[in-house]
Amino acid sequence: QVQLVESGGGLVQPGGSLRLSCAASEVTFSINTMGWYRQAPGKERELVATITSGGTANYVDSVKGRFTISRDNAKNTVYLQMNSLEPEDTAVYYCKLHFGPPYNTEYWGKGTLVTVSS
Repeated sequence: QVQLVESGGGLVQPGGSLRLSCAASEVTFSINTMGWYRQAPGKERELVATITSGGTANYVDSVKGRFTISRDNAKNTVYLQMNSLEPEDTAVYYCKLHFGPPYNTEYWGKGTLVTVSS
């Protein structure tokens, strides 16, 4: 069973920065996608950014230019560098690892809380 462990959340002032990390216990298939999602209080979970094992990244419009997703395949780790944070970025951030065909399996971390407040 693959386990994902997120770290790096915390309290930061508006305009500040945080870097989230997510380490996977194992990656059984080298071709995969890792991503970050977030869920704010009273809202549905939403996609923030994804990155393929080949390095192709995608972002939700609200974080483009502020957040950067990256990964280290040798360490089975994905990162999310968050700059120019806004109160609207406050949420629990979750990491996801997705294996496409033929496995069609996904794993989620337990989340890390990011609070942007003065």
